[in-house]
Amino acid sequence: MNIAIIFAGGTGSRMNSKEKPKQFLTLFNKPIIVHTIEHFENHPLVDAIVVVCITEWINHFQKLKYIYRLDKVKRVVPGGKTGQLSIYNGLKAARELDPTEQSIVLIHDGVRPLINEKVITDNINSVLAYGSAITTGLVTETILVVNSSDSIIEQVPMRECSRVAKAPQSFWLRDILAAHEKFLAEGQNNIIDSCTMMQSWGMYLHLIDGPIENIKITTPADFYIARAILEAKENAQIYGLDE
Repeated sequence: MNIAIIFAGGTGSRMNSKEKPKQFLTLFNKPIIVHTIEHFENHPLVDAIVVVCITEWINHFQKLKYIYRLDKVKRVVPGGKTGQLSIYNGLKAARELDPTEQSIVLIHDGVRPLINEKVITDNINSVLAYGSAITTGLVTETILVVNSSDSIIEQVPMRECSRVAKAPQSFWLRDILAAHEKFLAEGQNNIIDSCTMMQSWGMYLHLIDGPIENIKITTPADFYIARAILEAKENAQIYGLDE
């Protein structure tokens, strides 16, 4: 099986939305989380979807699942106290769907709605070939490695050798579960993302360069950028510019 795990457990404090978490904000007449899930729902190689959701919003999401016919969503589970624990809850739900742990899991942010079919396909093929897939973005500006304590620049990496880690981040279910359980046993429960965890676990990670528009909607500026990109895509379709 190929199982997408959609992480929608954050409250979105940087979005400044008092009414609802950012993943449920409406973008082009649909909640952001629905835009995101539909990429996996409509992908022929994705067999099932697990959604990790804020506990208080699970009932609301279940209504969205029915309204938008998100039939591949097989489990909706509550988030944990940290991002790492939330992803672990999603992985345990994936193990319920495949107790053999032989599946590929694609871990994705619920607020990254601008991926495409090719990125998902490339992730699956990369795991089959190399055991991992980290979706990345090309760096268009110079990156600086600094000493935050005294604002000293320690290193200026070559731009062509630099990437921004994005999502999906994909692995064999058995591997990432083993890594999570190792670090939890050691008392670590707040590792920033799966890429960081799996490198610390000792895995060589294979990258997939994704589209530049694969942004994470975290701030109001991100929201307006995403809306502009979707509008441009719609206009391209209307005027035949996407052929």
